[in-house]
Amino acid sequence: MKFPKIKFTNLIQTFIILCFCLLNFSQKTEVLALTSSDTHNFVSNAVKNVSPAVVKIDTERLVERQQFDPTLLDPLLRDLLGEQGMTSERERGQGSGVIINENGLVLTNAHVVERVDNVSVTLADGNIRDGQVLGTDVVTDLALVKIEEPTSSSFAPLGNSENLEVGDWAIALGTPYGLEKTVTLGIVSSLHRDINSLGFSDKRLDLIQTDAAINPGNSGGPLINSNGEVIGINTLVRSGPGAGLGFAIPINLAKSVSDQLLKNGEVIHPYLGVQLISLNPKIAKEHNQDPNSLVQLPERNGALIQSVLPNSPAEKAGLRRGDLVIAAENISVEEPKALLDEVEKAEIGKVFLLNVLRDNKEIRINIKPEPLPGLT
Repeated sequence: MKFPKIKFTNLIQTFIILCFCLLNFSQKTEVLALTSSDTHNFVSNAVKNVSPAVVKIDTERLVERQQFDPTLLDPLLRDLLGEQGMTSERERGQGSGVIINENGLVLTNAHVVERVDNVSVTLADGNIRDGQVLGTDVVTDLALVKIEEPTSSSFAPLGNSENLEVGDWAIALGTPYGLEKTVTLGIVSSLHRDINSLGFSDKRLDLIQTDAAINPGNSGGPLINSNGEVIGINTLVRSGPGAGLGFAIPINLAKSVSDQLLKNGEVIHPYLGVQLISLNPKIAKEHNQDPNSLVQLPERNGALIQSVLPNSPAEKAGLRRGDLVIAAENISVEEPKALLDEVEKAEIGKVFLLNVLRDNKEIRINIKPEPLPGLT
């Protein structure tokens, strides 16, 4: 008599489990339907939002070179040929860009269009237009190009790079190796990557790091998020050890630079004229324990002045080698980057306050930043 009861109980349990599985499958199907439309995923939808605004940029410039490399010529042949003249050659380059407004303004990298004679812009529909370089800023590696003839091409929606988080989707668009309409997918693998740590001491940039493939020719193209908004401008890729990492300029910085380029044709960057190295208690202590050290360093964090440029604002204000900058405009300075960030916000010719440790005494120095020379 007990056997039928046990069998009936097992049947009820099986029925409950089956109902639960069917309900769970139904919910998953509903979620997939919300995230996928017509078998396409968010990547294809995001790309459709921006790809009509992605352009290929071809450049050309005239360069002069010696007819023969004098180091390769036999001395006798060199005497017979005499002084070698120069020959003109057309040098061609290629990159990417993205249209950012209805007037045909294109954001790209400065190194794509720097010192070129001719610029042509190939639109997403295949039409080719002449381009005019409105301005370049080598410090941020950004440039603004105007499509000279009227165009009905779409422009890309710009996002907010301040809202990015590590792990967000990142989609790179461009024309690597001249191959148009190329898309690669990855994630934002790091934020605020200092370009100086990558070996570019002449730049002032905090970059977006991504593992989305960025290849030669991708430079100047957009990095977009999963919503189809531009979050960065692709600028370089790490080669050699650590290859596979790409870097993009945050779009918020790009918008600010493009506004200045459109208005003034250039971007003025303040500078002090000092070479800095990072100091922390560990480094200072090791230095101070060296019996051959000429000076004792304060065992704390800061930006240590290694050299002062002649005739610079720093020299005029009385800054010296060995001074440790610990604050700028009452903002604590723990490393050189923090000081450079504050200098970038400074106004040309206006007093800029520094707190400096010199001979174990804290002093205040007023310095007037000047325009960074050699850019125009």
